[in-house]
Amino acid sequence: MLKLYIGNKNYSSWSMRPWVLLRQAGIAFEEIVVRFDSFDEGSDFRKLISAVNPVGKVPVLDDDGFKVWDSLAIAEYLAERFPEKNFWPHGIRERARARSVCAEMHSGFAALRSACPMNIEASLPHIGQLAWRDKPAVRADVARLVGMWRELLAAHAGPMLMGEFSIADAFFAPVCMRLKGYGLPVPGDIAAYIDRVCALPGVTAWTDGALAENDFREFEEPHRLRPA
Repeated sequence: MLKLYIGNKNYSSWSMRPWVLLRQAGIAFEEIVVRFDSFDEGSDFRKLISAVNPVGKVPVLDDDGFKVWDSLAIAEYLAERFPEKNFWPHGIRERARARSVCAEMHSGFAALRSACPMNIEASLPHIGQLAWRDKPAVRADVARLVGMWRELLAAHAGPMLMGEFSIADAFFAPVCMRLKGYGLPVPGDIAAYIDRVCALPGVTAWTDGALAENDFREFEEPHRLRPA
């Protein structure tokens, strides 16, 4: 059976992508949670994950002893390992476009990531309002998402970005969590897409797991104090 090493579901946006991809496709796998304590060299997290990934980060996919790390590399591996799941669109141009937006997500949107870190259990619209008011780069990131998603949804007639569920939707699922949790303003058609992503069985299962963790990690919490 495949093994997927992940971090805390509440915080680990990188782990969420391949987990949702596997779960949504109905592919059996063993989940191994490596709890965040810190990302310092001597932390338990780094010691444990460095045993399976020389980079010392999650996620990591283990396929019968063969390790693949980095969420995009894992997605590509799964697409080749399970071609019948149609993780990428059929057309060559459609696949290229889907890969382009996934790569953009992989390396971009730094302002949104920084101002609104992943935190599924938290409702932080007041933080979102401040970020929206004070950070033009956050507004620019959201505007790019709106434009990208609107173009893809129109081109492929929805309900997902490439028509049917694909790696692209799995890659943007953590962004949907951020936009909802921080209450960032988006047009109605984009809010409807976010709702569709959040209602996917794979995303719902991840969210349920995140809410069940009850594992407050102070170094991941720039906007909240530890509960009394």
